[in-house]
Amino acid sequence: MLEGLAGVVPPRAVSNHELPAAWGTDDAWVRRRTGIGMRHWVAPGVSTGDLALQAAVRALDVAAAAPPDGLDTVTPHPVDAVIVATSTPDRPMPAMAPQLAHRLGLGQVAAWDVAAACSGFVYALATAAGVIGAGIAHRVLVVAAEVYSTLIAPDDRGAGVVFADGAGAVVLRRGEHGEPGSILGFDLGSDGTGHDLIEVPGGGALARSAPDRYTPADLHFRMRGRDVFQHAVTRMTHSSQVLLKNVGWSVDDVDRFVAHQANARILSAVADRIPLPAGRQIANIDRVGNTGAASIPLALADAAGNSRLHTGQRVLLTSFGAGLTWGSAALLWPHLAPVPSVHGVGDPVRSA
Repeated sequence: MLEGLAGVVPPRAVSNHELPAAWGTDDAWVRRRTGIGMRHWVAPGVSTGDLALQAAVRALDVAAAAPPDGLDTVTPHPVDAVIVATSTPDRPMPAMAPQLAHRLGLGQVAAWDVAAACSGFVYALATAAGVIGAGIAHRVLVVAAEVYSTLIAPDDRGAGVVFADGAGAVVLRRGEHGEPGSILGFDLGSDGTGHDLIEVPGGGALARSAPDRYTPADLHFRMRGRDVFQHAVTRMTHSSQVLLKNVGWSVDDVDRFVAHQANARILSAVADRIPLPAGRQIANIDRVGNTGAASIPLALADAAGNSRLHTGQRVLLTSFGAGLTWGSAALLWPHLAPVPSVHGVGDPVRSA
């Protein structure tokens, strides 16, 4: 069950008016196409791991304020495992999770990364639930963090107006099925035939094995927007519908709907096609942009901090990302200690 939650965005807020003049945009143009009015980008020297650390510390603090579950003697640490979901790791190798566990003072707990792009948080959540269900861990920290600003080409207006930086984290623990905080089910899927719709072509073994075929420009993010739009709407809609059937919920049973914050038009199209009753969607893309894997936990933390989520509510999550990957999750909202605002956080300590 979910017992801790937090999110952070960097302090540097970039409004549509502050975007590079060479992109030829204005506030009305960006809002009309994306629904975004502001995004947050990290300061020089701040890494994905730094944002992950901030979100993790806050989520662990929220979890620490939860009532004892009677099973805390099972583990000598606050958590038994750490999972990090990201597409912008600090380095290709090693994984980020072990260093994050070290920076948190968690000792030699199990720690690994999940790479499922913007679906990463739901995939990591499913992985954590499986680890707990298998009896491997009692409590798991899941962190989703991205620094997409480092992948945007200077001349790429399409990606530049959309993508942003942020991190979100949750703490899961073993619990009873059906109690507040329970995760009731998942639906996951992929389609590798669309691997080139959203990609960073360079930087991996493929580029190193054939360096003459790649240029420095291949280290930047690329996306075929029109195709991605159609896939995102179709995949998130279908995954949500499949999961609702699997957990026995009707669309009217869904109290809150949180989709990957990709684009406001995508969010509206998915909600309409499921179809969900009006007023149940949670979105903060207008204030934080598209933060990749971090977008769902950021939206949840934002909503919890603003009292838009209440104990026992049925919450549907859905996501779509590069790969192609997609996934949905259904949960009953827990009783949480107060969740701090995702805004108003200073620059973190730089990575060692």
